[in-house]
Amino acid sequence: MDQKCAIVTGAARGIGLATTKLFLGRGWRVAMVDRDTAELELHSDMDNALLLPLDISIPEDVTRIVDQTLGWSGRIDALINNAGVAEFGPAGDCTFDMWRRVMATNLDGTFLCTQAATAALKETQGSVVNIASISGLRASTLRVAYGTSKAAVIQLTKQHAAELGEHNIRVNCVCPGPVRTKLAMAVHSQDIIDAYHDAIPLNRYGSEQEIAEVITFLASDKASYVTGQIIAADGGFESTGVGLPALRS
Repeated sequence: MDQKCAIVTGAARGIGLATTKLFLGRGWRVAMVDRDTAELELHSDMDNALLLPLDISIPEDVTRIVDQTLGWSGRIDALINNAGVAEFGPAGDCTFDMWRRVMATNLDGTFLCTQAATAALKETQGSVVNIASISGLRASTLRVAYGTSKAAVIQLTKQHAAELGEHNIRVNCVCPGPVRTKLAMAVHSQDIIDAYHDAIPLNRYGSEQEIAEVITFLASDKASYVTGQIIAADGGFESTGVGLPALRS
């Protein structure tokens, strides 16, 4: 019961999996949540990990996530709200069903998980780290639902930080920029990759490991006086605004 425990949603791949591995490497236990059962089961050999093939957009599943984690570990020290979905396309083509699918996971799921875990986090004076996106900080084409959901997660972070601080629960948000995931590399053409490199001061995509380092720092005692903060882990992409490629040339 003395071993710290984190819940990581969207833990079967990408940033969630990288975050899980960092926590495990630092002696934490991790409840790995993902609705992709097959992908999640690929990690069944991990020590100190509890696999929970559940859906954060379903309130009853969220209750199970918290109850099963407490039954397994006896405590929750950190909640990492990482699970998310994206459906890109012109605003005029975004149906209400598409809108709701994105909001149900990205926003509703983040709200539901935080609410369900609050009582346990009060006991440990733990922390919440929400994963938004650079798309929640700056508008872009084809992201009307995704970008709006992530902007809402940023505001939700501030609301929870304001209200939960009196219980010594810290709530922060990480906004990744372009990250070199398998999915991104599969769908980004060379022209898109070059354009991102031109627009990012560090001239490259980030890695899943780099984002996970920021997440685990914010969840740790090293960030004990940090709450209500929105951290763009984006190689400087958000800070430059527009026009950087033209200025460089």
